[in-house]
Amino acid sequence: MDLHPNLRTVAGLVGTWRGPGTGEYPTISSFTYTEELTFTDVGKPFLAYVQRTWSPEGNPMHTETGFLRVPDAQTIEFTIAQPTGQTELAEGSLTETTSGFRMDLRSRMVNAATAKQVEETERRYSLDGDELSVDFAMAAVGLPMTHHLSSTLHRVDRAA
Repeated sequence: MDLHPNLRTVAGLVGTWRGPGTGEYPTISSFTYTEELTFTDVGKPFLAYVQRTWSPEGNPMHTETGFLRVPDAQTIEFTIAQPTGQTELAEGSLTETTSGFRMDLRSRMVNAATAKQVEETERRYSLDGDELSVDFAMAAVGLPMTHHLSSTLHRVDRAA
């Protein structure tokens, strides 16, 4: 199956990525985790996405799923659903670099009535060869935009 032409710049994401991460937020204790991202080509003008994290002891922590779209060469859209009752429509810029690309996204949120209230998020993904850096910030529970998560992932499989 040929990758849709709109996905050319982000083609390097296809596969599975894994690595260590750290988290912090003013309302919680700092923590470490292992993160895994999988981007799958489904033959359409988007990539399917699944994210999972585990504690150092191997216990599941978080998961989310969604779709990454590239409507044009400089624009990225990421729709993400979380089992905690939040959905994100993240939009932003896609910048090609000599060894990969960078995506800078800002979201609009929809929260279920029983979910923790997250007003907005910012995500940055930087691909440099076979290393994917992820940074995540959020405005939640009455606090302004604040750094929450960062991870450095390495490719573990190209066949997603």
